Amino acid sequence: MKAPIVLAVDTPDLAIAKQWVKATDGVVSVVKLGLEFFLTFGSAGVLEIARECETDIFLDLKLHDIPHTVSGAAKAVSNLAPRFLTVHASGGQGMVRAAVEALPKTSVTGVTILTSLSETDVSDIGFKSQALDSAVGLARVAVSGGARAIVCSPLEIVAIRAAVGGDITIITPGVRPLDTAGSDDQMRTMTPRAAIEAGADFVVIGRPITQSFSNGAAAMRERAIEIAEQILQ
Repeated sequence: MKAPIVLAVDTPDLAIAKQWVKATDGVVSVVKLGLEFFLTFGSAGVLEIARECETDIFLDLKLHDIPHTVSGAAKAVSNLAPRFLTVHASGGQGMVRAAVEALPKTSVTGVTILTSLSETDVSDIGFKSQALDSAVGLARVAVSGGARAIVCSPLEIVAIRAAVGGDITIITPGVRPLDTAGSDDQMRTMTPRAAIEAGADFVVIGRPITQSFSNGAAAMRERAIEIAEQILQ
């Protein structure tokens, strides 16, 4: 059984990305390709990754612009048929709806408050409320625009689930296995199992799995299975 893990493929090396995907195929549920990957390899790179695995593609572009521009950008990746495509919920209901209308078969995913932001950062940016209330408000905006998934930190899962209901997919970065030291650039974290128990549908995990590739593909697969078992036990 695949674990509810979204593997963050954060590397500028296409050959390595393909090896990572092969090593974890059948263990993780979704492969996340972010802005750096897309700007480096474009649609052709995404299609190459898709051919290497049987997992869904999460295209993490975090679109944020006027509705017309976001609509055009979403249409430009329609041939990739991603399962998820991220947009910033702070772009507003109209912008989210533009992406939804452009990609009706994709779960447009509203990003709330980045997990790299602390409470101080949230205040400095200009949000009138703390991260929790701001994330809930942004989730409501995204869902009202037709988003079928939300990205939030683990600390906002329960409140956002209560606000948007059970039909919306919640995807949670900022998770760290118990045996992983430090939190890297994530400020608001939780263990993967705790995030799933709190109500997340998927957890995003990158370095805690991919750094094992330095010991070979078999070691990386073993690490992915180990974390999957921690979640599924």
